[in-house]
Order: sequence, then C-alpha cells, then structure tokens
Amino acid sequence: MAKFFKFMLPLILIIGSVLVVIAMVAWQKSQSAERKPETAKAILVETIEAEVVSLNFKVSSQGTVRPRTETTLVSEVSGKIVSVAPEFVAGGFFHEGEVLLQIDPSDYETGLKRAEAALASRQAKLADETARSEQALKDWTNLGRQGQPSDLVLRKPQMADAQANVSAAEADVQKARRDLERTRITVPYDGLVRQKAVDIGQYVTLGTRLGVTFAVDTAEVRLPLTSNDLNYLDLPSETEVKTRDKPFPPVTLSTENDTGTRQWQARIIRTEGVVDETSRVIYAVAQVVDPYGVLGQSNQPELKIGTFVNAEIQGLPAENVVVLPRYVLRADNTILTANADNELEILPVTVLRAEPRKVYLSQGISGGTRVVVTTLDAPVPGTKLAIRGDEGSSEAALSEGSEQ
Repeated sequence: MAKFFKFMLPLILIIGSVLVVIAMVAWQKSQSAERKPETAKAILVETIEAEVVSLNFKVSSQGTVRPRTETTLVSEVSGKIVSVAPEFVAGGFFHEGEVLLQIDPSDYETGLKRAEAALASRQAKLADETARSEQALKDWTNLGRQGQPSDLVLRKPQMADAQANVSAAEADVQKARRDLERTRITVPYDGLVRQKAVDIGQYVTLGTRLGVTFAVDTAEVRLPLTSNDLNYLDLPSETEVKTRDKPFPPVTLSTENDTGTRQWQARIIRTEGVVDETSRVIYAVAQVVDPYGVLGQSNQPELKIGTFVNAEIQGLPAENVVVLPRYVLRADNTILTANADNELEILPVTVLRAEPRKVYLSQGISGGTRVVVTTLDAPVPGTKLAIRGDEGSSEAALSEGSEQ
C-alpha cells in the first residue's frame, strides 16, 4: 500500500494541475468573449472658428521721440550777463524772438557810436574830394585847355580813396550794430529749454556755451524697418514725395505706464533713403504736430521729448484672409482642424504673412473651419476629437475616461 501511494500520488498531482490550468484558460476565454469591443478613444481639444476678413496690415516698430530742431546756444560776443528771462530754465517754454539772456551792451553801444562817427567823417571827406574834382574840371574848361583832363587833374585817385574809406566805415557800422544785437540771445522758433548752462552775473567770452533749446512745433521718431516690413508698406518714392502724388501712411504711437496705455496719432513724413550698413534696416521718420500742446495745434496728450514709443504703421490692404494665432501654424505650413465628424484633419495652407503673435492665411482654409488650438504631440489624421464646449463630445470623452 505504501508503494502504491509512493508511485501514484505524484501522478495524481500532475493530472490535477493540468486540469486546473485547462479550467483557468477556459474561464479566461469565456470572460474575453463576454467583454464589449473597445471603442476608439476621443481626444479632448479646444477649437476656434476661422473667419475671413479684409484688413490693412500693421507694421510694428519702435523708437525714441526726438525734437525736429535742437540748438546749442553759444555766445558770439564777450561780456557780463546782466539779465536772464524767467523762461530760461530747464523745461521753460519761450516764444520766437523772445530775449532769453542779455549780455551787457554798454561797450557795444559805444562801439556803434564810434563807428557811426567815423562813417560821418569819411562821408564828409568824400564830399570834399567830390567838390574838388568838380572844381578842377571847371578850371580846366575856363582856362580853355584842349582835350580831356587826366585823372590826377580831376583828383579821381583821391575820390576813390575817400569812397573806399566810406565803404569801410559803413562795414564797421554794420559789424558794430550786429555785435550790439548779439548781446540779446534769442531763438527763431517757439521752444523749450533743455539745459541752462549760465546765469546772471557770469562773464562769458566768445564761444561760451549758454544752454540747449529745441523747437516744439513738431517732434520726430526714427522708426527702423526691415526689408520684410517694406513688403507690407506703401511708402512713396522720392519722386512721388516731391510731386505730392502719394501721401505717406499714418502711424499710431503708444506707450504703457502704470496708468495704462497712451496713444498719439502721427504720420510718416520721409524715409532717410539709405540702408544702415550694420543693422541692414532703413529708417522712416514719423512726425507729431505740437507734441506739448502749447501751440493750440493739437488736442492729443502731451508727448515728451525722449519718450520711448511703440509704433504701428498702416500698411497695404489685404482681402479675404484668415487671421489665426501664430502658434497654430506648424513648421510645415499646416494647421490642425476638426471636420464635421469631429475627426482630426491636417490642412496645408498658404501663409501671406507671419508675425510673432499672428499669422495671415490666404489659401487652404475657408470661413467657419474649426481650427484646433490644443497642442498635439503626434497628430494622426482621422483621430476622434472631443470638442471642448460641445456638450455631446465632452460627455463622451468623460465617459470613456471613466471606463478606463
């Protein structure tokens, strides 16, 4: 009996193990047959609707507001400053022709009187020589002499010398009068004082720097433009500018601060006509009229000289284009869209212009197309999509996620 169990027990265990394995395999197959077939998983995405529009391109640039005219005031005469206008301070506004500084004029008034006196003396000398010449001609005639008298007889050299002396005296008077006028420091435009370098009581010599002023009738902004920017602008040529056949485009200047964004309207007035050899850009110059609003020619906010501004230049018109966020355009100039069956499609498009934030498409997409704005790592055409905001699609995506 012991021998029987010794040989039969292992055999019984082997047969039992085989039967258990067979039963487990059969149970798994039955469970697999009862499972429902898996459906394709829908990917939840966000879309925007493409809209066909007509617009004018905007070319962006930036620059610093500069004065149209800036003057460094320099003394043309020597002397002590005897008066200073209240407006002659940094930031002071003045009118055209207003006296900003007065240099002591007493020496120059004396010099003018001396020059006028010398002129009167030499004019008298010229009159005396003229009378002598006329008398010499009469004496020649009364003596009955034949022929024409010589220049020496008629005292013509003496008359020429007297005339030259009169001309020199007249020049001295003009110079003395100009020196007297130069004691009054004026500027031929309405402007502001940028810098004051001297004050009352100070002695100045010829060439002493007195201050810096600039005109406030207009201000200018140099705007760098690349060759690509010029493709979207309609800037007139020099010939068209001279004949005024084509106006320059308008510009919107803006700057941001703690209180928000401020804007000013300007206009391109010229291009500098040369390409910068270092940066390979060409500069267009925008003009703002009455930037400080002190001349009554503008109702815009005050635009201070030195302000750094962003600029948007009105460019060429574009018809029937689709404007989308820049990030939806893929490297191969395709975009992802959702078709009517909520399936992923990859559309090739024609790019009219690409900006850092926007892309303008001219072909390959129509109005109403749903453009996928969600980033997909490996998009496959035909992939089922669940559109965020579409109630049915969103619920389907959520239910599939719960089953998993």
